[in-house]
Amino acid sequence: MKKLFITAVILLSTVVSTMAQRYCVIDTKYILENIPEYKEAQKQLDAIAEQWQKEIDTKFQEVDKMYKSYQAEQVMLTDELKKKREDEIVVKEKDAKELQKKRFGYEGDLFKKREELVKPIQDKIYNAVQKLAASRMYDFVLDKSNGITVIYYDPKLDKSDEILKSINAK
Repeated sequence: MKKLFITAVILLSTVVSTMAQRYCVIDTKYILENIPEYKEAQKQLDAIAEQWQKEIDTKFQEVDKMYKSYQAEQVMLTDELKKKREDEIVVKEKDAKELQKKRFGYEGDLFKKREELVKPIQDKIYNAVQKLAASRMYDFVLDKSNGITVIYYDPKLDKSDEILKSINAK
């Protein structure tokens, strides 16, 4: 009897504690797509990335041109000139790869520019989510934007529009 009573108390307390948790769902992708500042930042990033990609493509085209020229003249060159041209091609290709890494690599220029332009917008969203969670006493907030985190949600739990309104109200 004592075991049954203890089991019932534990089961009841578990059920009550899970029912007491409050949560909501947001879609950060939807929120970002509906913020004009984010769209503008994305346009700027795309333009910068395109410009840098053209610059890198030009460098690789120069390397390709040098290599084709070398292949055409290789038969007529001395061993010393062959070595010199090969070294020039290798250096030029290395420079192009370094520029590519500098622009698009991990923590490269594009990453830094994205952080500069998008981070303030993400901070606004985060602060609005925090404010909503505190005011409505949510225990946790789920993000469904990637589709991986949430398998199913009731649309009435989606508070994305409220977050969007609170950001646009500022």
